[in-house]
Amino acid sequence: MTLSFNSLGLSEARVRHLEKMEFTTPTAIQAQAIPHLLSGRDVVGQAQTGTGKTAAFSLPILDRIDAAVGTVQALVLTPTRELALQVTQAIRTFTDDRRLRVVTIYGGQAIDQQVSRLQRGAQIVVGTPGRVLDLLSRGDLRLGGLNWLVLDEADEMLNMGFIQDVEKILNQAPVERQTAFFSATMDPSIRKLVTRFLRSPVTVTIEQPKAAPTRINQVAYMIPRGWTKARALQPVLELEDPESALIFVRTRRAAAELTGQLQAAGHSVDEYHGDLSQTQRERLLIRFRQRQVRWVVATDIAARGIHVEDLTHVINYDLPDSVENYVHRIGRTGRAGKEGTAISLIQPLDRRKLRDIENHVRQRLEVKTIPTRAQIEARHLEKLQASVREALVGERMASFLPIVAQLSEEYEPHAIAAAALQMAYDQMRPAWMHASQDYPEDVNSTAPKPKPVKRVKTSVSPKG
Repeated sequence: MTLSFNSLGLSEARVRHLEKMEFTTPTAIQAQAIPHLLSGRDVVGQAQTGTGKTAAFSLPILDRIDAAVGTVQALVLTPTRELALQVTQAIRTFTDDRRLRVVTIYGGQAIDQQVSRLQRGAQIVVGTPGRVLDLLSRGDLRLGGLNWLVLDEADEMLNMGFIQDVEKILNQAPVERQTAFFSATMDPSIRKLVTRFLRSPVTVTIEQPKAAPTRINQVAYMIPRGWTKARALQPVLELEDPESALIFVRTRRAAAELTGQLQAAGHSVDEYHGDLSQTQRERLLIRFRQRQVRWVVATDIAARGIHVEDLTHVINYDLPDSVENYVHRIGRTGRAGKEGTAISLIQPLDRRKLRDIENHVRQRLEVKTIPTRAQIEARHLEKLQASVREALVGERMASFLPIVAQLSEEYEPHAIAAAALQMAYDQMRPAWMHASQDYPEDVNSTAPKPKPVKRVKTSVSPKG
């Protein structure tokens, strides 16, 4: 039986909000931890990074927090600024209550800005130990009304030398609170903290999921600052030219918007999500399997019903929330001993997620720059040359020889061939490449240069 967030005891309003985000099936850590946290128990969660821990502790907190009260009710400690920002962003997506304020505090940013945010009122604070201690000592962060304290990635806290700071914070927090520790490993120092600061905790252990298959070529394309994902995806698709692809997005709305943009650019693509009827889904699957549609834009939930043989590409337009989902997504290609390609679009803020994925799949992903016009045109010329070679050994070529003979009376044979190639090439180029205002400029002068194309000097003027 498949678990749902509704079965874990979360409020109907929270479940409805998660369904809008297309979160319907909890991960293993969420399924085991959420009921205990909702019941008021302290929890020790042992699970790898990327298994969905943030939702495991934030959803129960959000369900029970009093948004009408502006005092700090929950504190989440993280080892790094990047993780603090990532956790804050995730918590904000899990709620649509505009009264709720989440403040991030960390070193490297002016402390006055963070003090100002705290003074405006916040129910949840996410921060690194050093800056949290600074604000506590100044009296700008008060924990008198604290009900929940979460220590995220406790083993990293230990590795980075923060455990003493963590102890000081735990000592200043109210004794009557609910506490949760999450860690990939349980070092003796962390166990001592558990024994000292948690009350009869429930221990939840999640086994390490299997790594991704090695027959899948995994690459990432870095989106330049200021670019939209849709703008970056176009040249990537042109260069990679997938025969068949699943493009994963987070929401139904994103699926509809991206599909419309790709169709407008002349691509063979359709959308697959929860708003489609069963009949519509079945029809689309038949068209996809029969290659009448090359690419399908899908959400995670809907895509569970898609099983296509010989899928050449999986594209993560939106990165998944957990490494488990990443492995599940890309495992749809590279089956039956065949090779597949998994492409992820990433932004500078996704570097941490990328590291989590790399640690989990036990390999480094090649990070590429967005393809330039020169690279794409070189790719099209390679394809054109291959097509010409196939045509030269084909049977249909003979039917065009009379036309060549006729034109040869007026033009040089090389010129005729070049004109035919130009016409074929123009047909190959997508419409979006013709519109210079829609085509992205070369973003990195260090990008690999395409191989030079040998040009044949010839006259295009009539004979005589």
